[in-house]
Amino acid sequence: MNISFLIVSWNVRELLQRAVQAILDDTRDLEIEIVVVDNASRDGTVEMLRADFSATALGTSPNVRVIANEENVGFTRGNNQGIEIAQGRYLFLINPDTEIQRGATRALLEFMDASENARVGIIAPRLYYADGSLQSSRRRFPKFSTALFESTKLEQWFPHNSLITDYRLLNTDDSQTQDVDWVVGAAMFVRRAVIEQIGGLDERFFMYSEELDFCKRAKQAGWRVVYFPDARVLHHEAKSSEQVLARRDIYFHSSKVRYFKKHHGVLQGELLRYFLLSMFAFQWLEEGAKFLLGHKRELRAARMRAYQQVLQSRLE
Repeated sequence: MNISFLIVSWNVRELLQRAVQAILDDTRDLEIEIVVVDNASRDGTVEMLRADFSATALGTSPNVRVIANEENVGFTRGNNQGIEIAQGRYLFLINPDTEIQRGATRALLEFMDASENARVGIIAPRLYYADGSLQSSRRRFPKFSTALFESTKLEQWFPHNSLITDYRLLNTDDSQTQDVDWVVGAAMFVRRAVIEQIGGLDERFFMYSEELDFCKRAKQAGWRVVYFPDARVLHHEAKSSEQVLARRDIYFHSSKVRYFKKHHGVLQGELLRYFLLSMFAFQWLEEGAKFLLGHKRELRAARMRAYQQVLQSRLE
């Protein structure tokens, strides 16, 4: 088996259907399997997979396997479930809101099979949005100062600051194949030997920062991480997590805190946590003031409820 595609899905049936079909269309002459781990979707995802992608429906041997969880075990645990049964030499962790473009899989496979790339452990294709615009997916490892700005009010106030530009590699050429520190996990092509050496995703990260931690561990073990723009994947982005916006903020920022505690020590992690909580407290007060002034009260109330949930979580 050459490639095992691993997809963790939650309530995005139509997008998942397109994602699986795009994989099948791109891999007709390749030896692959697709493992879908469904995290207790309520939209008929499992029924769709069994109806549309069974051996009977496809008219061929079954290469779409389904793990139907009875509860949402999270993105990292779901991927690890897929890893446990995957048989491929390579594991392609890919989101259910993606559509792989023609020729991408073979390009990735040929790059990884080349003898000069034997130490490339993780490779990621070029991601772009439905409107054709590029999605930034290459990263340097974050510094503490970067974490203070990324996706906080500071980034809103100073959107073009050098910290974020450097962190997201916006000052480098995105059309060239290049070694990077880490890549966005929406589409991540992984050599099995990496998993065998460092293990799977760290399940303490329910979702977010798990690919950052994974690439960090891979590079510490001597593997290269490469951005490969010759392969392209459309990414609709965050179609599962946007269903619960408050929980998304909690997972995103608590995972960032967990990463800094794990790789930079408890002190930096705790300082970051208290800073982020102070930012959410400020945003709650800001929305409260606008609510009292009568400006879009329904929107302000919804945001206040979301920020209150984040504060109550303590990002722990």
